[in-house]
Amino acid sequence: MKTHHGEVNAVFNKAFSSFALYEGKNGEGFVPYQCSSRYHPRDRDSKFVLGLRKWLADFHLDEGPNSFSFLREMKEGEQANLLCEVLHVCEVSEHEWMAFVWDGTDSPPLNIGTRLENEMDSPLPLQLEPIPLPRDLLCTFPTAGTILRVIIAKGNEKHILHLLSAGKWVRFLNILCEVHEGLWRGVLTPFTKICYVSNDNHLILGCQRSYNERLSLELGRIPYWCFPWCSQLTEVDYDHVPFVTLMDVLTCSQVTAKFKCIVRVVAALPWRVEDFCSHSGTYRIRLTMEDPTARIHAFLFDEDGEKFFDGYPSIDVLTRKRNKLLGVPVNDDGKEIEDAARKPPWVQCCIKSYYLDRNNTWGSRNYRIFGTKLVD
Repeated sequence: MKTHHGEVNAVFNKAFSSFALYEGKNGEGFVPYQCSSRYHPRDRDSKFVLGLRKWLADFHLDEGPNSFSFLREMKEGEQANLLCEVLHVCEVSEHEWMAFVWDGTDSPPLNIGTRLENEMDSPLPLQLEPIPLPRDLLCTFPTAGTILRVIIAKGNEKHILHLLSAGKWVRFLNILCEVHEGLWRGVLTPFTKICYVSNDNHLILGCQRSYNERLSLELGRIPYWCFPWCSQLTEVDYDHVPFVTLMDVLTCSQVTAKFKCIVRVVAALPWRVEDFCSHSGTYRIRLTMEDPTARIHAFLFDEDGEKFFDGYPSIDVLTRKRNKLLGVPVNDDGKEIEDAARKPPWVQCCIKSYYLDRNNTWGSRNYRIFGTKLVD
């Protein structure tokens, strides 16, 4: 046993050491799930394991209010201690795994560093995983609060995966918080530690109670970061309709439905306002919008685009409206500041879902903006 930077470590020397790893407090048998080649079981080992399981059942970590952070408190490039529920774990590429975790809070909105013109050749992704998760799996996820993608790097999966089970609450110690394509992600480094937390832990019960209280509020599904209210940049026709999250939109049980959300518009295709209309004069734009729960593409088409932009304004007016919507920074003369990060505002928006193929309604489901006006 050695100390390193104030922490106690067990050092394994393959020349003369041996080890065996057993299941924890919920284990029943006394057969190790992993052991070294030099390990030889002894009768008294089972007594030691039984004693450790009894001790672990009553053991409590120091879980003071400052011992962990919520997802809403993440900061780019910093290592955090997070207490989260594991929702799902899957292999996203060969030998690279990803965990989906949640604590009921909204991650901070990020500045968008990509240029508008990049959307044509290098569009912002809707999610970090290469292939979207199946809809039936998404429907098991909470619809409010950020679902953080946690990367398990190659080579670490054999040490980590058995600790991450769906439905379990875990504490991540020193998890690295990163930003990729304007999306938050966690990274498990060699310095990250993971430990289980009992479902009856007072901190977990507090997270669940706060989440249930949030859902019971009339405005509980609007992003935490737009309080006390979103910007006045847009107006919507359906003031009486309650707000929902984009995860509510994705997991709605009906293929065709109407929704009202508060979102940020992070990209537009085409990005040049001169190309917003077709040769026949019809608006046809794809907007990428996000809230703390998800990103989606929503189309602005024909008469809905005419309402959104209040007719067919001049190029200068349309450019000013686009820049406000997408958070493009401008100088005192109204000129765009090159290579400056964008800060899209939170805006109200009405969205309706529809399908393109009657024989594949869910597979051809799309989203369209309607009943929304961009105020100059």
